Amino acid sequence: MTDFEAQVLADLSVLKNQMTTLVGDGNSGRIGSIEQRVTQHEERFQSARGFAIAIGGLVTLIQFVVDFLRRK
Repeated sequence: MTDFEAQVLADLSVLKNQMTTLVGDGNSGRIGSIEQRVTQHEERFQSARGFAIAIGGLVTLIQFVVDFLRRK
């Protein structure tokens, strides 16, 4: 085996280890962890968005009641 072949095999071994860390070897790797965090962020964002819409509707209803009572 030449020095070049040994270097290529060593580099491939390092690459394989890095890919295993990144993707995982049957378990969740770093990419799976990032996907889970993005999913959690999206769920929290949707919850906050729904809460903001509900509060906006409530404030609008209160404003209608206040305007109605002023006109009487």
